[in-house]
Amino acid sequence: MTNKRLGFIGAGRMARALAGGFCQAGLVEAGSVWASDLAPAARSEFAQATPGAKLVEHNKDVVRQCDVVFLAVKPQTVDIVTTDIRSEISAEKLVVSIAAGVQLARLAQQLGTHRLIRVMPNTPCLVGQSASGYCLGKEATDEDRRLVAQLLESVGLAIQFDEDLLDAVTGLSGSGPAFVYLMIEALCDGGIRMGLPPDEALQLAAQTVRGAAEMVLSTGQHPAELIEQVKSPGGTTVAGLQTLEEGRTRIVLMAAVEAATERSRELGKTEN
Repeated sequence: MTNKRLGFIGAGRMARALAGGFCQAGLVEAGSVWASDLAPAARSEFAQATPGAKLVEHNKDVVRQCDVVFLAVKPQTVDIVTTDIRSEISAEKLVVSIAAGVQLARLAQQLGTHRLIRVMPNTPCLVGQSASGYCLGKEATDEDRRLVAQLLESVGLAIQFDEDLLDAVTGLSGSGPAFVYLMIEALCDGGIRMGLPPDEALQLAAQTVRGAAEMVLSTGQHPAELIEQVKSPGGTTVAGLQTLEEGRTRIVLMAAVEAATERSRELGKTEN
């Protein structure tokens, strides 16, 4: 467990997921978590997700009280937030940004510090299954890196990248859960269409995706190899795969990652 006080500027979904995940993993006590948000509803939802956390309206109060400050705001509001808190940022504070697309150089200029880490997590951190990428600012210490890695690894997988790859991480694992939910929904609907009860169809679809993902991670085999193990000549799987290929499913999923990556780059531009 860390003795650091963690603060979240912004109490939205991702902040709630991270804070809740850190606490559920036993890495931090809820009483050491602070969060600020102008919206009373967001503060209320954060308090419900992390009972015992301290909720305040003003961002500066979080920065003053905390050792590690997470910028958990939308890219479009980063400039406003950094202007607000700049006077409270000191060399003793580590700032961790999860604002999609916002580059370290821009944050350093606005906050007056290079003790920064940029992170792209995803919402499954709430159930300990996140897939996160992160990169270090010029003055982030090895201790900072270890702390952030420990936090992220307590709620899933964390991989360090060069910053020029963070937008691609955003496109793949940041947005990816939504793409997978759509796949699960489609598989469920297909089962219902073929006569399965809705609840059971959803359970089968979700567990099938979970199991297939675990096979990739636990065996280390490429998905193409695992596909060969499932299909047999003239069988049911071949018939289904043919339909997926005719529908350009592979190309569409690749395009979805590309579109999300490009949008991350757009959001990170200063004019936004």
